[in-house]
Amino acid sequence: MSIKKSIICLLGLFLVFPALISQIPDWENPQIVEINRLYPKASFMNYTNRSDAILNDYCKSPYYLSLNGDWKFNWVPKPADRPVDFYKEDYDVSKWDDFFIPGNWELNGYGTPIYTNATYPYPANPPYIPHYDNPVGSYVKSVDLNGGFVNDRRIILHFESGLAAMYIWVNGEKVGYSQGTKNAVEFDITPYVVVGKNRIAIEGYRWSDGSYLEDQDFWRLSGFDRSVYLYSVNKLNVDDFFAKSSLDKNYKNGVLDLDVQVANNFYESKNASVNIELIDNSGKSVLKKSKSVRVNAGDKTSVTFNESVRNVMQWSAETPNLYSLLISVAADGQATETVSARLGFRTSEIKDGLLLINGKYVLLKGANIHEHHPIHGHVVDKEMMLKDFTLMKQYNVNAIRTSHYPQSRLFYDLCDELGFYVIDEANIESHGMGYGRQNPAFHPEWDIAHLERTYQLVERDKNHPSVIIWSLGNEASNGDVFLKTYNWIKERDNTRPVQYEQAHETKGTDIVCPMYASINHIANYAQKEGIYRPLILCEYSHAMGNSSGNLKEYWETIRQYKPLQGAFVWDWVDQGIATQDENGLPYFAYGGDFNSKMYHNDENFCINGLIFPDRKPSPQMAELKKCYQDIQFEAVDLANGKFKITNEFLYNNLSDYNFAYALVKNGKVEKEGTFDVKCAPLSSVEFTIPIAGISAEEGEEYFVNFTVTSKTVKPLIPVGHILATEQIALAGNQYFAGFSSPASGKVTVNQRNRDIFVRVGQIEARFNNNNGLYSYGLDGKNVLWGTPEPNFWRAPIDNDFGANLHNTMNIWRAAHKNRHLRSFDLTESDEGAILTYQFRLVDIAADLTITYQIDSKGEIYVTQSYKTENKDITEMMRYGMSMRVADRYDNYTYYGRGPVENYIDRCYGSDIGIYESKVADQYTPYVRPQENGNKTDVRYLTLTDESGYGLRIEGKEALGATVSHVPTEDLDPGLSKKYRHQNDIHHQSQIFLNIDMFQRGIGGTNSWGALPLRQYRYDNKDYSFTYKMSLVQ
Repeated sequence: MSIKKSIICLLGLFLVFPALISQIPDWENPQIVEINRLYPKASFMNYTNRSDAILNDYCKSPYYLSLNGDWKFNWVPKPADRPVDFYKEDYDVSKWDDFFIPGNWELNGYGTPIYTNATYPYPANPPYIPHYDNPVGSYVKSVDLNGGFVNDRRIILHFESGLAAMYIWVNGEKVGYSQGTKNAVEFDITPYVVVGKNRIAIEGYRWSDGSYLEDQDFWRLSGFDRSVYLYSVNKLNVDDFFAKSSLDKNYKNGVLDLDVQVANNFYESKNASVNIELIDNSGKSVLKKSKSVRVNAGDKTSVTFNESVRNVMQWSAETPNLYSLLISVAADGQATETVSARLGFRTSEIKDGLLLINGKYVLLKGANIHEHHPIHGHVVDKEMMLKDFTLMKQYNVNAIRTSHYPQSRLFYDLCDELGFYVIDEANIESHGMGYGRQNPAFHPEWDIAHLERTYQLVERDKNHPSVIIWSLGNEASNGDVFLKTYNWIKERDNTRPVQYEQAHETKGTDIVCPMYASINHIANYAQKEGIYRPLILCEYSHAMGNSSGNLKEYWETIRQYKPLQGAFVWDWVDQGIATQDENGLPYFAYGGDFNSKMYHNDENFCINGLIFPDRKPSPQMAELKKCYQDIQFEAVDLANGKFKITNEFLYNNLSDYNFAYALVKNGKVEKEGTFDVKCAPLSSVEFTIPIAGISAEEGEEYFVNFTVTSKTVKPLIPVGHILATEQIALAGNQYFAGFSSPASGKVTVNQRNRDIFVRVGQIEARFNNNNGLYSYGLDGKNVLWGTPEPNFWRAPIDNDFGANLHNTMNIWRAAHKNRHLRSFDLTESDEGAILTYQFRLVDIAADLTITYQIDSKGEIYVTQSYKTENKDITEMMRYGMSMRVADRYDNYTYYGRGPVENYIDRCYGSDIGIYESKVADQYTPYVRPQENGNKTDVRYLTLTDESGYGLRIEGKEALGATVSHVPTEDLDPGLSKKYRHQNDIHHQSQIFLNIDMFQRGIGGTNSWGALPLRQYRYDNKDYSFTYKMSLVQ
């Protein structure tokens, strides 16, 4: 090709290329994340007087106008169908629907709710989004503005959260563009507004290139999750401020480093004074200062204050002391307006390899939280937040990670006020792109998108004392950009550590913060030489369905090693959405529901909360509360009643609490009392209670139960609330030594064909010589409903599915059914009647012997013995027996661990005692039905009718027990989950009773392969256990 032709070709490309670029939508261009959007700043409002500023209720400001409520709304499934000219003032939207802001499109009939964990709900080809499936919502609202709001003022349009992509018009004029759903967004609309009626138009897209950075594990819902409002400011105003409210090097006096940015939007320079006042929570002014400044026309100037506050009231999660900071700008001797913020004086630092709050060692007892409402999706109101915070306080949670985006402004205000440590996380996750070089974090064209989201995080939340750690994002690889975001934060804010999980133990994180690391892993880290950073698990104990096993072992390890400073459960609340089926039966939906199976979904992987969607605590919460409690007990000299107590609080002396003890014998209180403890924060003391000389005889056991309650009201904690408990068994307990042998004496035995009738007075037990016992009762009142069956299976929990146990241990599902009777023997003697059934379990190559011995009291001793030579099957799911009980015997009493459901690896928070309930109350309605309701360490149980007559089971050793109106097979979906919900479960009238020698632990390290700890799994080997059946009269 000639040089001339080459030049012509190149000229052609240069002419065509700009045209091609111009055809790329903004929402597919990673380098366009905003047009005319204001730089992010702290959240605050301007007020006309001091009292309103102290109150800091935005609605009190005459310059605040909420835009929440009905907007005219149009929705289309793809961009090509959108009403292109809708923003024009003469465009008729009167026939459009009304749509309430805040609100999610998909939960109001516009589009499909999608749940996916990491896989994008569209082809992963960044920055491109399918044009055939990218819904667009168009909003229009008319707003009347008065002269006092508009004249000589700047008018700001504020979105507490944006959309994936959105364009803004005011009165037909284009204002700008923004990306990002969980960050605050502002536009200066001053040039476009008028006094009187104004038309605001918004064109929003469900997806954009920014959606590749919002691949969080949650429902993919569109629309404004939070409030939208207008506010106006004087042309000479506080534009932003950064209040670093910390402590001096002795952690005694407060230090206020304040940077106030003053903006002058007049056409001439202004001489002004910046006035600050600090007010304590009693209303007393503790600091007043003023500085003069000259601000050029159309410019901004920073004014700094470096002040000290003597003997300041420090902020912590235990002592959330707040001060009101008032800032005003005065020109010509007259103040314009006043802005305010609530400050807490505290430090958060890494010192000598440890995280310190106010110079004190802290354990973060945390949970991750998503914005989730069971009806409104991502729209969470104050009432729901307070429900969450109340449960957190009352269950000893002191820290929250905002997974995986900043929460609403109100969330941080409440955390400041109520006292929570917050790890504040940037709205960045690109999990679906993997962790390798293909991830956008490694590509410079995506740098601005990552950096902008980081700016938005820090600038908005920088003045909140509850925010003690910044997080760069979640599962977005450790691409090059994250060192840039880390360095920017460290330069912008030197008062807080920064963490990032994907940095692991390299540079770019001040805290090693792995997720789902094993107990051995974190223990090994803590024992390394030369570590200079603490380890805090940013996610652990995946609480999916019936989970949260081995929390106790995690916290024993954390408390053992000082560099381990806490952990955050994944996660707080089940992300189920309330709906109902065609019959009107309610249930909580998850991935794949709402006719969404045309999109990738991860089924119920969003159902992994400690609490249910309606904020009812799941049984896992009892274990969490115990592990997280700030007061620890241990025995020092049990024989003489000496114990040690450890105070993990940073500020609270234990003299602030009520202490009580109870000496309990066989479940009943023998002695009780109260005592006082004076124990300084972060220290231990010993104390003695009068229980010396206690000695258990056969059939007896003693426990000392400790209870700690609140003396005074604290945020969300009423007087008398139980903060901590402990149960310590006395040495030498001999409860099971009292298990009685069969009473000697003859019984009456009659045989008719295959049936055998054994009578003792009016008590009769009936057997079939093929299967075993099928009837047992007094005066013809039979308590059983069929033959007790051997039982080796549980309805798989989510952790079982994640570890593929529904397949690999499937052999146990029906192991009891394919059993062949090898022999039957009936023996009569002075010991009563003994019926022995020997079975061959063909499927698992094992022998099973069931023996019933009926003594002269009419009590039945049941022994089930299992022998195996099968070495190919290594572990067992469960070993016990199941039986059905007539429906009238629905009053349940047991002596064992309770009152909530518990398992062998989740029973630390369940004390041994005597508990009573209806059988129906034993059922736990996990969003996806699964094994539930178990109780461990059961000594005995009874099922009785209203007259008190019924069945009693007593173990020769501690048993596991479950009673329910739902049989295991109804909870078991088989070899796949099959999108089942509670509306699929029918509660029968009869009662299903499981008696177990053991059931394997539930696990919880993760839900995608981790097994329960080894000590909570059972080998396939020989076992035998015995229990006694009797009638309660």
